[in-house]
Amino acid sequence: MTYESSLRLASFLTVFLLIAIWEVFSPRRPLYTPKLHRWLINIGITIVNTLIIRSFITLSAAKFAATNSNFGLLNQFALPFPVVVIISILLLDLIIYFQHVIFHAIPLFWRLHMTHHADLDIDVTTGLRFHPLELILSQAIKIGAILFIGPPVLAVILFEILLNGTSMFNHGNIRIPSKIDRILRLIVVTPDMHRVHHSVVIRETNSNFGFNFPLWDRLFRTYRAEPAAGHKKMVIGLSQFRDPRLLTLPRLLVLPFVGDPGLYSPGIKGREPKSRDKD
Repeated sequence: MTYESSLRLASFLTVFLLIAIWEVFSPRRPLYTPKLHRWLINIGITIVNTLIIRSFITLSAAKFAATNSNFGLLNQFALPFPVVVIISILLLDLIIYFQHVIFHAIPLFWRLHMTHHADLDIDVTTGLRFHPLELILSQAIKIGAILFIGPPVLAVILFEILLNGTSMFNHGNIRIPSKIDRILRLIVVTPDMHRVHHSVVIRETNSNFGFNFPLWDRLFRTYRAEPAAGHKKMVIGLSQFRDPRLLTLPRLLVLPFVGDPGLYSPGIKGREPKSRDKD
C-alpha cells in the first residue's frame, strides 16, 4: 500500500496549487482578513493534524479495506467490479454527508466542527482547517463505514483522493461563470454552492452539507441555491467569533473546550432566498 500515500500526496499538491493559483487570478470575493495570516494558521493546523494522525492512527482506510475484504454488504453480491467501485464511492459519500449533518446536529460534535466554520474567509486552505479530534472521529466513522459497506481497496483510495480534492475545490475562492456553475453543480459540489454553508446566517449554515456530490442535499432537502445577501456581500464565519486576533492556532486547538457554541441548531431553517447576485 506504499503507493497510496504517494498518490494521495501528489493529488493533494496538484489540486492545492491549481486552486491557489486560480484564487490569485480570478477570486470570487474580496478577503476580510490578511491572506498570509490565515494561511499560516490554516496550514499550521494541517501540519499539527498530520503529526497527530500519524502518531495515533497507524491504519489507513485503504489498509483496513484490504485486511477486511471479505466483510461488508457489497461482498454478499456478485456484481461487476466497476459497478462495485461506483456504488462504494456513492455509499461512502452518503455516509460522509450524514456525518456532516450530525456534526451540526449534536452539540458535542458541533464544538469540534466550529474550528472549521470559525474561519472569517473561505479559500482553499479552509478545506484543510479541521480540529484534530474531528479528524480522528471522522476516521473512526470511515472505518465503520468500510466494515459495513465492504468496498474494494481501489474504491477507498479513489474516494479518499476525491474527498480531499473536492474539499479544496469547493472551498476555493474562485470565480466560475454562473452558466457553467449551474451545470457543474448537477454533478459536483461547486464553490458557490458550498460557500452558502459557511454563511454566518444560521439557516444558510444548515444547508449544503455535501462535499462531493450535490445529490444528497437535493434528495434530503438541505439544498440552498444562493445566500440571501449574495456571494459578494454574505458574511463568512460564526457570529460569536468575529475578532481575527483571537483566532490563532493555539486558540483554534482549544476552541471546542472554551469557545461559545452559539445558536447553530439544525432545526433553524428558512425559505429559499429571493435575492441573488449576478456573476
